[in-house]
Amino acid sequence: MYFNNFLYLCSSKPKNQFFASMEDFIHLHVHTYYSILDGQSPVQKIVDKAVANGMKGMAITDHGNMFGVKELYNYCNKINGKLKAEGKEPFKPIFGCEMYVAHRRKCDRVKEKGDMGGYHLIVLAKNYNGYKNLIKLVSRAWVDGYYMRPRTDREDLEKYHEDLIVCSACIAGEVPAKILKGNIEGAREALEWYKRVFGDDYYLELQRHEVKDPRQRANRETFPLQQRANKELIKLAKEYGVKLVCTNDCHFVDQDNAEAHDHLLCLATGKDLDDPNRMLYSKQEWFKTREEMNDIFSDVPEALSNTLEILNKVEFYSIDHSPIMPFFPIPAEFGTEEDTRKRISPEELFREFTTDENGNEIMSHEEAENKIKKLGGIDKLYRIKFEADYLAKLAYDGAKELYGDPLSEEVHERVKFELHIMKTMGFPGYFLIVQDFINSARKELGVMVGPGRGSAAGSVVAYCLGITKIDPIKYDLLFERFLNPDRISLPDIDTDFDDDGRGKVLEWVEDKYGHDKVAHIITYGTMATKNSIKDVARVEKLPLDVSNRLCKAIPDKLPDGLKMNLPNAIKCVPELRDAEASANPLLANTIKYAKMLEGTVRGTGIHACGTIICRDAISDWVPVSTAEDKSDPGHKLLATQYDGHVIEETGLIKMDFLGLSTLSIMKETVENIRLTKGIIINLDTIPIDDELTYKLYQEGRTIGTFQFESAGMQKYLRELRPTVFEDLIAMNALYRPGPMDYIPSFIARKNGKEEIKYDIPCMEKYLKDTYGITVYQEQVMLLSRQLANFTRGESDALRKAMGKKKKAIVDAMKPKFIEGGKKNGHDPKVLEKIWADWEKFASYAFNKSHATCYSWVAYQTAYLKAHYPAEFMAGNMSRCINDIGKITKLMSECQNMGIPCLGPDVNESQRKFSANKKGEVRFGLSAIKGMGDAAAINIIAEREKNGPYKDIFDFVQRVNLSAVNRKAFESLALSGGLDSFGIKRECYFGTNAKGDTFIETLLRYGQVYQTEQSSMQNSLFGDMGGVEITTPPVPETEPWSTMELLKKERDLVGIYLSAHPLDDYAVVLNHMCNLKCSQVGREMDKKELAKFEELSFGGIVTAVSARFTKTNKPFGIVTIEDFDGSGELALFGEEWTKWQSMLQEEYPVYITARCQQRFRNNPDAYDLVIKKIEFLTDVKDKSIDKFTIYIDSTMFKEAAMTDLETMLRSCQGHVPLYFNIHDTEHNTNIEMFSRNVTVDVNKKLLSFLDEMNAMAGEENSVRYAIN
Repeated sequence: MYFNNFLYLCSSKPKNQFFASMEDFIHLHVHTYYSILDGQSPVQKIVDKAVANGMKGMAITDHGNMFGVKELYNYCNKINGKLKAEGKEPFKPIFGCEMYVAHRRKCDRVKEKGDMGGYHLIVLAKNYNGYKNLIKLVSRAWVDGYYMRPRTDREDLEKYHEDLIVCSACIAGEVPAKILKGNIEGAREALEWYKRVFGDDYYLELQRHEVKDPRQRANRETFPLQQRANKELIKLAKEYGVKLVCTNDCHFVDQDNAEAHDHLLCLATGKDLDDPNRMLYSKQEWFKTREEMNDIFSDVPEALSNTLEILNKVEFYSIDHSPIMPFFPIPAEFGTEEDTRKRISPEELFREFTTDENGNEIMSHEEAENKIKKLGGIDKLYRIKFEADYLAKLAYDGAKELYGDPLSEEVHERVKFELHIMKTMGFPGYFLIVQDFINSARKELGVMVGPGRGSAAGSVVAYCLGITKIDPIKYDLLFERFLNPDRISLPDIDTDFDDDGRGKVLEWVEDKYGHDKVAHIITYGTMATKNSIKDVARVEKLPLDVSNRLCKAIPDKLPDGLKMNLPNAIKCVPELRDAEASANPLLANTIKYAKMLEGTVRGTGIHACGTIICRDAISDWVPVSTAEDKSDPGHKLLATQYDGHVIEETGLIKMDFLGLSTLSIMKETVENIRLTKGIIINLDTIPIDDELTYKLYQEGRTIGTFQFESAGMQKYLRELRPTVFEDLIAMNALYRPGPMDYIPSFIARKNGKEEIKYDIPCMEKYLKDTYGITVYQEQVMLLSRQLANFTRGESDALRKAMGKKKKAIVDAMKPKFIEGGKKNGHDPKVLEKIWADWEKFASYAFNKSHATCYSWVAYQTAYLKAHYPAEFMAGNMSRCINDIGKITKLMSECQNMGIPCLGPDVNESQRKFSANKKGEVRFGLSAIKGMGDAAAINIIAEREKNGPYKDIFDFVQRVNLSAVNRKAFESLALSGGLDSFGIKRECYFGTNAKGDTFIETLLRYGQVYQTEQSSMQNSLFGDMGGVEITTPPVPETEPWSTMELLKKERDLVGIYLSAHPLDDYAVVLNHMCNLKCSQVGREMDKKELAKFEELSFGGIVTAVSARFTKTNKPFGIVTIEDFDGSGELALFGEEWTKWQSMLQEEYPVYITARCQQRFRNNPDAYDLVIKKIEFLTDVKDKSIDKFTIYIDSTMFKEAAMTDLETMLRSCQGHVPLYFNIHDTEHNTNIEMFSRNVTVDVNKKLLSFLDEMNAMAGEENSVRYAIN
């Protein structure tokens, strides 16, 4: 038979004549889209295809990972439910991985010895034990063997070989690779090793990827190599008694997907589609049917049937698990688990866990047994009971501290109820761990922790343990919103930490609970609708502006509740339909292949906050990989290979560690207050009724504060004029699409302009704080209990059903509500109205627990801004030091608040933005580019130890010149950090007779001084009066222009601080431009802007790059910046030649342009065509005919008029000045012309007039007009 096989390999006869009947077959080598940017097969589609083709099962074997295993498991369970209902055999999933086996050992990492690569090997799990071993192999490959890719080795394969099936893989496998290199002895050695370790579970793999279409661009080199390898593999199989299997190394679902997969490879390799040297596949790697595989391997029928042999070796088994609760280490003085076992009998324990908190029976014996089984059996209950008792001790201790001793009946009953629910749901250990790391964060690590978030804030026990800082009883927050016996899965507690502290807490948790027991949760980044278009467009070389236009045409939400995907978007968006039907192949192909690639996994990340803490090593339960925590660079952490949607099904417990930048801002502010005022603010104890804070909210001055910053919210706050904390909670909950419609009524009722009505008088108890309007989910829950006697669980079920619009459940609960209400004496018609109102609004109703927590954080920020404005704004800017847009906005707010923003100063600056004792904001030293943190720390430490620096010479005598080196010195001088010494910045770069700069001379002087000082201190006679070395003279230099000085300053601090080079042209930029510089560039929507007859924008040229195209034609890229940001202009050919002389660095220019169609026959391509470029100086001079100041006669006070005259004389220019004086008493106006003064209308003058108006206290007392 094997001779016949050999004849076939050399024959060109049609294969189908060699077989009479079809062999059964399943796929064992399959790459899904979890083989990132290499596989393109969605798991569900390949399973559907396999089932439709009559296959009995299939494996997935992604490259080096098990990312897709849980999705395969879940989907096969779903499919098997349907197959069972149809009376059909279940479809069997096989969990596997195509692993990389290190050429030497997985610990070897020498690139030149080939350690970056690895032999391919297909590894499949036969049963649950095999699955556990596969997990270990894959996890160790990532954790210990990662070098360019995750690698295992023979040592690990032998250690974890039990219940695993392995196949030799493609021609990159060890045996075929050695065959192709002519190393037959090496191939024999490898085969013998695998045969020894895996026995009959080792198979040799055959593949045939013959390209038959002569017109197809594909890899034709692989097939001859496969044939060479196959020939020897068949021989070796016979010689060693190893069985053969055939596979297709599937990478995409259908033959039609080959070109889409080819586009995916271009994305993976960064190549263009037309690149002649790029990587190609044979395009035969689709998920072939049984018939197609029989056609290819008809001469080796046993290779087909052996795939069924493998399938039959594999068992059905579950990879899910009940919750695996981590153990909390309880102090020995409290007792031990053994003590609990001695104290309580199994029968007592059974009863305690199956009755309510008062010992009443609430379930049948069968239900009770199922509950105990779900919790892990009686033996596991002892651990839960032990932890529950310790949790109760901590909770009652905390309750007495917060509520007083003795506890009121209400508090005692609430704590007792919550503790019982936690215990009987197996939750005490979770609570103990959370309170442990939260309290350690606050007390040991100096981390700022949020007051709570989400539903956990409804727990009194959480409040008593310090997990949350909001009293749930005071604010009617409900525990069952968080945890109740009807919940299918346990909830997780989300905790906010300051950004810098989050990493510290995670490291603390790792150290305490074990590095192998703590992990992040992986996330999969997929090609979303817009990204799929952008990705394919790049490969197709579709012009960027065209692909941007297609993407911008896609709305954020599709109409009629349609799911967002490309097929649906095409139905709704005419531009996409036109592109799909376009005669332009670039457009049509972009849409065609984007549809195929949409949803493909493009990369992995880690969950922003989700963290697993496990009782055992996490790799005992699920596969892990490694990841770097972006919030804590350099800190490597394990990451689960299953994502957050499914990870808890495997039994692992998730906790959310979030970084909240607002907490960082508050922490910075508290430190700033300590430095400027000498006091330490405890934000947990600030008064909730502070008048100044509510005044800030009433005036809408919320820029920089949390949650209430938007312009719309500011408007509503000014109308509402909040006076109590409950107003803020309600506004936080209402300010969202849907509930926002209720805001006007809420405001009117608050201000007495609309009657506050209650459908039933008793409803006032829960609706009073929101003026009769249902705002929160908790109100629906409480009212359903009050009006109709719903239980806690029923009220939460109602909340969930209404919120998720589950009509069937809502309809089923309505009769109970009506009947319960009638029993309590309420009118059925009124009850019907209440129910209808709830149905309408409950889907919008917000979680009050979350709204309360975040409103408290918001209130804390508003309190800081109201009482410590400079310190708060400095803290804000310190946290967005790299975001020039935010910095500009906050600096503008400082200006509105009358807070000066000063540049860096070695005698006052801290590391970051800070406030000084005069209430000014000062730039931080570490924020200066090129400065270095070490230099900043040293300067500040020396200053705090020995006082301010007297002059530049005192400075170099005292600082550590290893840290404050030449680069740091230059950065300080150019940024203005040394300005307080009275030496102009340019002088530091002036040279002496030897050609040394003053900085170099100073550094040399400082080094000599410090050396002499050190020598004297170490001498026999000690310090005899100090070192005396002549200080070097300050060189005289040519002064820098203002523009040059500002440019150097901006290069180092990122913004213009001393002034802005465009200040003189503010009137032009703010009043004569219809476009901002930030709107100009590659991303601009030229087609939309073509609707404007003329576009005008202006700014200062900050960068120019003159280049040549491939055809040697000149072009230029020009960066132009205004007050709000920068944009890029690209000018080509004659246009560049024409305007090049006007577009030079530091030129302030005003540009008039138009967007027009590039070609007549292409309605989608537009160009920005420049019509005119002028200097801003010329535009300003010729465009302003007169400047009028409108002023009330009441302003004619000597001081105010003197200040105005001084300002006008300091801003002299060429614009005629007029005054329009309003006589308030007689209600008349007089216009007067100034004969002696003409002005320059600049930012300084306009800002002065704005300030003058603000100080006047009456609106429009001072205003101006530019004509």
